[in-house]
Amino acid sequence: MANCAHCGDEIIGDPFFCSGCGYNYCLRHKEPENHDCSVVRDSTSFQQTPTTTQTFSQSPQVAPISQEQLHQQPATPGPVRGTTDGTYTWYRQESQIPVDAFDPDSGIKFKGILLPHKSELFHFIIGVSLIFIIGILTFYPNLINTGYEWAIFMLAGFYATAFLFHEFGHRQVALHFGLQTKFRLLTFGMILTVSGLVFGLYSLISGGLGFPSLALPGAVVVLGLSKIDRTTGLCKAAGPIVNLVYGTILFIISFIIPTYPLNQLIGVAASLNFMLGTFNMIPIGILDGQNIWKWNKKIYIALAGSLLILLIITYSLVYAPIATNPYIS
Repeated sequence: MANCAHCGDEIIGDPFFCSGCGYNYCLRHKEPENHDCSVVRDSTSFQQTPTTTQTFSQSPQVAPISQEQLHQQPATPGPVRGTTDGTYTWYRQESQIPVDAFDPDSGIKFKGILLPHKSELFHFIIGVSLIFIIGILTFYPNLINTGYEWAIFMLAGFYATAFLFHEFGHRQVALHFGLQTKFRLLTFGMILTVSGLVFGLYSLISGGLGFPSLALPGAVVVLGLSKIDRTTGLCKAAGPIVNLVYGTILFIISFIIPTYPLNQLIGVAASLNFMLGTFNMIPIGILDGQNIWKWNKKIYIALAGSLLILLIITYSLVYAPIATNPYIS
């Protein structure tokens, strides 16, 4: 049986031959965009040009290559399988990664990442600050002139920490597996976030119809995830799990504190974590849920179900009528 030239898995049924690069692929990677045919075209141009820049996508999935794997490239005639900047070679599904790929001198260009070689602290400060400001815009209309204006900043802080702890979850699990990882601002995400801020400020100043403020300034970028396996699944699941744990702790504390409205506000903070975790479990696009679903459907159902149930419970209690609201004595 033939193996897919992109993922290396054994091909079930007839292989799909790509006339663009001259290799066989499985059903999942038969389309040129799914096996990165552009990389092969870059490789061909590299043979004619003395210099080239190594490029990774936003969330590259790469793994170390062994000498044995190097000699197992498909035998079908076609372009050279990799490109090189003179120090290492990037093959289709395997790569030797520089010691510090995020270093400005690494020669790596990251697509879709804003200011990729700035310090991680810089990216964290910008990302968390934007989330905090969006939190203020979100809670300001409901709490202004109520005598609880201080709660605007409190809830905005909980919103920012829910985002921050979620990303730290991804980051620390990746470090546990020895993978290179850093939090990075995403170009498209920053456009969405800044646009949401502008519309939110306009609505607040004009008193007009409010616009939804989309907040996705950045994410943790992990190098070395070669395929959908336990490492990838745990790295992706770490963020929603942190929101589940953080939200549960806040939910319990909200019933321990007897003082109103502080107890209710902490309940709202718990719901923010459950909301963020549930959103990231949607199995589409770059959200965590897609890879978790592919890795282990039982874990996906258990994690997504727990977050959704707790989100419904907290919302029903926090926003219950005064007569039945458990936070109001």
